Amino acid sequence: MNLTKEEEKMLNGEVGDGVRSAMELLVAIGDAFDAEKMIPISRAHAASSGQEGDLYFVELLANGGAECRVPTSTNPVYDIEFFHKLFKIPKDEANVAQRVMKAYEKVGAILSWSCVPYLTDNIPLYGETVAFSESSATPYVNSVIGAKTNREAAQSALAAGVVGRTPEYGLHLKENRKGTLLVKVEARLKDSFDYTLLGQFVGHAIGYGIPVLTGIRKRPNTEELINFCAMSNTSGAVSMFYIPGLTVEAKTIAEAFQGDIPSEEVTVTDSELKNTLKELQTTSGRIDFVMLGCPHYTLNQIAEVARLLTGKKIHKGVSFWICSSSTTKTLAQRMGYVETIERAGGAVVVDTCIDEPCWTVYKNQVGMTDSPKCAYYRRFKDVAVGGLEECVQAAIEGKN
Repeated sequence: MNLTKEEEKMLNGEVGDGVRSAMELLVAIGDAFDAEKMIPISRAHAASSGQEGDLYFVELLANGGAECRVPTSTNPVYDIEFFHKLFKIPKDEANVAQRVMKAYEKVGAILSWSCVPYLTDNIPLYGETVAFSESSATPYVNSVIGAKTNREAAQSALAAGVVGRTPEYGLHLKENRKGTLLVKVEARLKDSFDYTLLGQFVGHAIGYGIPVLTGIRKRPNTEELINFCAMSNTSGAVSMFYIPGLTVEAKTIAEAFQGDIPSEEVTVTDSELKNTLKELQTTSGRIDFVMLGCPHYTLNQIAEVARLLTGKKIHKGVSFWICSSSTTKTLAQRMGYVETIERAGGAVVVDTCIDEPCWTVYKNQVGMTDSPKCAYYRRFKDVAVGGLEECVQAAIEGKN
């Protein structure tokens, strides 16, 4: 790679050991992808977690004196004190999470602990060059907002935030942002759960690529887009997509494919979505808990849960959890939604997600969720997947 004098100083350790470690990683990635140079970024999002793999790298940078040069938000870990009271988290696991959080604080990251930073805490603008990790964040930033990011790892995103640069390759180059497969959507998309299933199907069908979706005439709302992003980038590796005329970078199919429309295409009907839902089930009948908020629930979604639970009681044998950001929960409390949910026997928890070790208490139990991504993490024995109303009803009845 062709490095500037300032970048060479970073790589040589003249700006500190932590910055050197960050640059070593980014240069290695750039070399692997034949990047010619580094380019400046304006913000980053590191998919942090309270687990060993993320602890090593953030402590390496923090102990080396590194500090974020651009706003760099953080993914969920978990509230050790809150969950320890409930589940008695082993000391070694709690210690890892505590060290992760302290290290991110030391490097000057935004301690958002949320997987949807693009909604409240770290919002790119159209055309910005950024470095975002996290499954829903990467396609949302590229496709819905029209900023530019590669599908970063937690470590590469943090490194980019520390040095304020990233290698110029992949989706930072226009020629790599063109569609790779035409997806004809004939299914009736009635609600956000249908977009969840659509994302699950599309990601599984194409694996790695940039789908161009046609047949969607009504503009998807925020929650529908988030769900499609998260599921397509979990069941597959979809870092970007187009809905011509609705997403920002392409008004037409020809623009989305940059004039090179492929002959291969995939059609999605109601039958495909029905089969996708069927394939997600590993159990039916009695449940021990319901988990919502993967990705973190928005204020609109929490409001809908509160509406469905008004005057109702969750079954005494079922735990009911909604994961969200601290920003969203604060608003939900002000509007009375959290009180309604708690009165029914549920809880809104912040700064965490199902992929964190604090949930291993459920490893031998049966859960239900509206998120295939949550089901994918499988921190429980078996799982049923259904729409929000089905999940709430199952929580009330104790079975699905």
